Amino acid sequence: MLGIITGSSGFVGHNILTSHYFQDKFSFICYKRNTILSDIESFESCKFILHLAGKAHDFKNNSNPQSYYDANTSLTINLFDQFLASNVEVFIYMSSVKAVADDLNMELVEDFTPKPVTDYGKSKLYAEQYILSKSIPKCKRVYILRPCMIHGVGNKGNLNLLYRIVAKGFPWPLGSFDNKRSFCSIQNLCFIIKELIENDQIASGVYNIADDNPISTNDLVKLISQTLEKKLIIWNIPKKLVLRLFQLGDLLKLPFNTERLNKLTETYIVSNDKIKNAINKPLPVDSREGLTKSFQSFKH
Repeated sequence: MLGIITGSSGFVGHNILTSHYFQDKFSFICYKRNTILSDIESFESCKFILHLAGKAHDFKNNSNPQSYYDANTSLTINLFDQFLASNVEVFIYMSSVKAVADDLNMELVEDFTPKPVTDYGKSKLYAEQYILSKSIPKCKRVYILRPCMIHGVGNKGNLNLLYRIVAKGFPWPLGSFDNKRSFCSIQNLCFIIKELIENDQIASGVYNIADDNPISTNDLVKLISQTLEKKLIIWNIPKKLVLRLFQLGDLLKLPFNTERLNKLTETYIVSNDKIKNAINKPLPVDSREGLTKSFQSFKH
């Protein structure tokens, strides 16, 4: 089965191209920006477009806001218009839970009213809204995926920061924060994408993507220490003092800033009921199993 993939050099794209879920029955054409789909050799033989390309959230806030709308909104609109005019059957757009909410006080479900705060989230939402505004022919299927924090081989982000802290033997200083957050194993994401492409009985729509069980940051740190076979020391420093230290990071433009603190300690639980009911199969990787695999990959 032949398909077009954008963002093939990114974390998710690389994992999809090397995943056992796709190696036997799938072939990919790697799309480059500003390419006209009809100019791609064998384009009319393609069954799906997997749109992963975009600009990721910049925790240092150094990016030009317009760059998010160029990469995440305009590119998606252009690609989706070409999809509608073609014979390609399936369009999968990789959005984000951040297109809906940066902070949560309840479990996130698909019909939650979007209220993104960042340019990253807004640019993803605008692309979603454009896709949903169009009439989809009966012969086509369109899926908007909203994954939470994705992890796996080649992952870069907050999980790597946690890993480095534990690997270097530093005490974990945020033990006083009690939270739960959802994660998404790259193995589960690849499995879901494969199912969406192959199963024409799955209805078009918006789907949250997450592993089954949320986990606290303190438990994450414990899981890392077990993977590394290291003794873990957790400090329960008062929250107010921790906040002041991270606010100092804001002033000095350090990686340890309040936004990073929020990502490490916030509660952000994402429901995956809709996608699991649609696929009608269990996810292949347990939450802790997937995280352990990611941490093991960090060793190398």
